[in-house]
Amino acid sequence: MAAELVRGQNHPLSQNRIEIRISADVPVVAGATLADESGRVRGTDGVAHPGAPTLPGIEVSRQAAAEHRLAVDFDAMPAAVHRVSVLIALPATPGAPPRFGAVAAPRAAVTGLDGTEIAGYNLIGLDSESAVVALELYRRQGAWKIRAVGQGYAEGLTGLLADQGLPGAAELARGIEQAVARGLARAVPARTADTDRSRRTAASVTGADLPGTASAAGSPYDAQAPDDTAGRRATSDGPVESEPTPGDAGRLPASGGPGAPATGTSSGGPTGGPIDYTHPKRRRTSRPPAPETPAPADGPAPPVAGDAAGWSMDERLYNQVWGMFEDLARSTAAYRSAVDFAESRMEKELDQVLSDPRSRLGTAGDAAREAAQARQAQLVDQARAALDRDLAQLTAESEVVEPALPPAYARWDNPVWHEYQVPTESPMAVRLGDLHLPESAPLRIPMLVRLPLERGLWIDSGVPDASLFEEAGELRHLALQTAVALAARLLAVHPAGEFGVQVVDPAGAGASAFAPLTGAGVLDAPPAVGAAGVAGVLGRLTERVDLVQMAVRGGASDALPPGLDTSRQLLIVHDFPHGFDDRAVTQLRYLADEGPDVGVHLLLVADREDAAAYGPLLDPLWRSLMRLTPVPDDHLADPWVGHAWTYEPGLVPPGSHVLQQVLARVATARTKHT
Repeated sequence: MAAELVRGQNHPLSQNRIEIRISADVPVVAGATLADESGRVRGTDGVAHPGAPTLPGIEVSRQAAAEHRLAVDFDAMPAAVHRVSVLIALPATPGAPPRFGAVAAPRAAVTGLDGTEIAGYNLIGLDSESAVVALELYRRQGAWKIRAVGQGYAEGLTGLLADQGLPGAAELARGIEQAVARGLARAVPARTADTDRSRRTAASVTGADLPGTASAAGSPYDAQAPDDTAGRRATSDGPVESEPTPGDAGRLPASGGPGAPATGTSSGGPTGGPIDYTHPKRRRTSRPPAPETPAPADGPAPPVAGDAAGWSMDERLYNQVWGMFEDLARSTAAYRSAVDFAESRMEKELDQVLSDPRSRLGTAGDAAREAAQARQAQLVDQARAALDRDLAQLTAESEVVEPALPPAYARWDNPVWHEYQVPTESPMAVRLGDLHLPESAPLRIPMLVRLPLERGLWIDSGVPDASLFEEAGELRHLALQTAVALAARLLAVHPAGEFGVQVVDPAGAGASAFAPLTGAGVLDAPPAVGAAGVAGVLGRLTERVDLVQMAVRGGASDALPPGLDTSRQLLIVHDFPHGFDDRAVTQLRYLADEGPDVGVHLLLVADREDAAAYGPLLDPLWRSLMRLTPVPDDHLADPWVGHAWTYEPGLVPPGSHVLQQVLARVATARTKHT
């Protein structure tokens, strides 16, 4: 099954000859840069573009089009090339849209030569950018991987090429535009969809019709006019048109709020339009399903679950959840900035009062101080009112979204678990817990991470507030319960036989916490105890990683031993480093670094202080793992706006039997599968 990537995610490539397929609603320019190990492009001869479409190992299109196929041959790639960046840009032609935010999100997909998709990436979130680095192919330890980048540039090709380290970036960008202009006559006209779905007419690729066109090359589908009320959905076989959706706007409001005038570029459409049900601060590039309840006439539209971009409901909910995260981060950052400004302004005014002897004392000074404090309070109140308004809307959206989440995204107290059935396909993400900020403590945002996990997990059993627990082992037991809940969720959201769990418990101290897993019979083997048990499990998993890596790099996946279990594995390690010798520690570090790429994932339950004797030797291990806590803790840093998010683990409610019921169904499905 093809991997659906998000920004920053990577994916291994097992084929030496691939295609990069780019699709957009408007003609775009496609190209590529070839960089060395340091990421620098040494000259213009390292850029494949319409004016120079062929370089060793890669060939791009000679013209602007809505669909592109870039051919890549890693065997022909020069040894000095370690990174290939795939570029997409809007051509500077008359009638072309000036920015990606004005058109539907383009898509870049990696396929085999037979068209089988390996990985895909929808470039959502673009706004003022007119050029973007869509994908990156890079070498790692002799093998090639792909990374979803999505780095946009408002300066267009000039800014993009300059960021690649190219001298004369402006001249090269002009040369590319000239090559595109020369090849414009060779562009393939597209088909457009009229509003009654009964006629299909040819459309030109120039002029005002450009935003609604799509190339007829390859496997085209009808482009959607800005004023068309039909929504677009997609299946695993590709995008198709759906029936008209009542009340669906499908346009970005000019002011960012619901019901604002549309900004569509089509001529002859209505000047008004139906209400846009998107969150007022969230842009969307696909149409949501029709809302179940109409919008009130005198207020904002009610929130709708799945009101975000995506090809499936799960993807739309995933994008909506992280849209809520971004909105909360942005609103809180604006509030904190306003408060800081009010404080600094008051301090400045007070300094001016104190610096003037005439107003320092007496009634004049008191009045000036009171006025400064009043202005500060007024600014803070205004900022808080704006934050409260945003929080109210996000809370209303959360109340709609939370009950609609599938099991992989839902809390353990969600009623969806009572109707749980073992899935037939793996989800795109899984919930690890909840996130919130001090200014909005009641509002919880699900913490979703993409699957398969790119990093191991570490449940820290030595958090700073451990002193709040009466018994020394209470926090450790809670950490192990958190690990068991995560393992149970991962087992539950994967199809039977596609995900296994192994446990290393050297001292056997976690027997009671592991009881739900052992009692249901969902473990691949009983928990390994003692030094011999630790060595046996680590040895088998290390051998599995080595064999799969060699098969992938050699392109001989069918040559694996017939008895080798190739399903994804989760290794839970309790009380690390107890029971580990130096060899076992080295194997564990190897699994943490190399295991995720070949389906072996690590879940470590440990107190870092217990491993202090190893000194800095284990620092790379701790840094490679995502740290989670068994109690709420504000340790998750957000480099985007500088917030410290409080993480809350996804524990089963006290007294609930949902975990046992779910694991029982998982065990039954595993038995039938085998």
